[in-house]
Amino acid sequence: MTVPPADLDAIARRGRVHLVGVGGAGMSAVAGLLAARGLTVSGSDARGGAVVDALRAARVTVHVGHDAAHVEGAGTVVVSTAIRPENPELAQARALGVPVLHRSEALAALMADRRAVAVAGAHGKTTTSAMVAVALEHAGLAPSWAIGGTVRQVAGATTDGTRPPDVGGGHHGSGDVVVVEADESDGSFLAYAPLVAVVTNIEPDHLDHYGTREAFEAAFRRFAGRVVPGGWLVACADDAGSAALAEEARAHGTQVRTYGMVEEADVRVGPWEPDPARSGGSTWLDDGSGRVPLVLGVPGAHNALNAAAAWTVARLLGVDAEVAAAGLGTFAGTGRRFEDRGSAAGVRVVDDYAHHPTEVAALLRAARPVAGDGRLLVLFQPHLFSRTATFADEFAAALDLADVVVVTDVYAAREDPDPAVSGAMLVDRMMSDATFVPDRHEAARVLASRARPGDLVLTVGAGDVTELAPVVLAHVPGAAR
Repeated sequence: MTVPPADLDAIARRGRVHLVGVGGAGMSAVAGLLAARGLTVSGSDARGGAVVDALRAARVTVHVGHDAAHVEGAGTVVVSTAIRPENPELAQARALGVPVLHRSEALAALMADRRAVAVAGAHGKTTTSAMVAVALEHAGLAPSWAIGGTVRQVAGATTDGTRPPDVGGGHHGSGDVVVVEADESDGSFLAYAPLVAVVTNIEPDHLDHYGTREAFEAAFRRFAGRVVPGGWLVACADDAGSAALAEEARAHGTQVRTYGMVEEADVRVGPWEPDPARSGGSTWLDDGSGRVPLVLGVPGAHNALNAAAAWTVARLLGVDAEVAAAGLGTFAGTGRRFEDRGSAAGVRVVDDYAHHPTEVAALLRAARPVAGDGRLLVLFQPHLFSRTATFADEFAAALDLADVVVVTDVYAAREDPDPAVSGAMLVDRMMSDATFVPDRHEAARVLASRARPGDLVLTVGAGDVTELAPVVLAHVPGAAR
């Protein structure tokens, strides 16, 4: 979809903004930013928790549970694609004639008076957008951001009351730059009109929405076309789809900067040198004016590319090359991206959001040197029936990079169950030591029982597998009970 930008002042004049499903990663960030900009904000979610607590601390009124009464008196209602038409609050807003905005439209309104950076791509957009935010914060630009994961090393709320606390992946800065993670899954990234658009890669996904590879790629061409006059497209030259997009955008007069390990990239990235001792590594960057060393505290060559994208954005916004690299060196990751969840009896457990075969393969390649002499064990929860069926062979090949794998049943998310699709589809195609255990808690116990000192265990997927790290830690042989 392509929508005209909503007007933040007009939204404010209508009164209270109510967000349905406000506890979600993307929605909570928008709610926090709206409140920080002085709007009266409320929301509802199916359950409470740390995000709801943070929203309330940020002066957002949050109801647990959905009820049509929550919409009474609201001037605007904001929803995400995950909210179904029969939701009582959305249905009531429609019945009352209350304007309903998609989350992306509300975020576009927050971006309209800022120098906006929008980061898109099938993989890496959360980490890359967080890296951009960190580099700009380090350089003193005081950016705002709305990212689908917590930026862990950036301080949260000030204690002197000068601004509300950060909420999840949302942060309100005093500067004129805003960084957003641009979600392509439902086409909503076409609501944005950024000064700088970043495309990390264009590998087909979300075909349940787009239908075909061609439609998916066409959406990215339209996204590149949303760059404002005088703005830039930053694209990865190592990815065929992104490189083709860059070439086409240049032909249409858009300013383009490419980055990558290939020689033709405008910003060259050197070889990745892992440093298992700090779960990171080093490389260098060169935009034609000399090599700048880059040391990262996150693992994997894919993160070197993500950092190169962020460095390129920072340079376009006027940040010194060495300052941008130093800022990226402070990056400690985002929530659910190689997030350390603890150790027990010599076994380390790390959680990661990877849910596409390319992401899983990149994760396991990055994790291998971190594991050192130990084995790599993976608890994988497939995400979406459609994705599991479409990429079953690719998932199996990616998971075969581990030593031991336990696969749970599929996390349905927004989809209705498909009895013909299960995690067994992946195990049946694998060559390594793999087991299908449908129940996720039992799967965690089974994998934990296989672990031994020195092993690295990964809990992987976009669903509630993230809750299982404590189960693994509790059931590792020799763990304190």
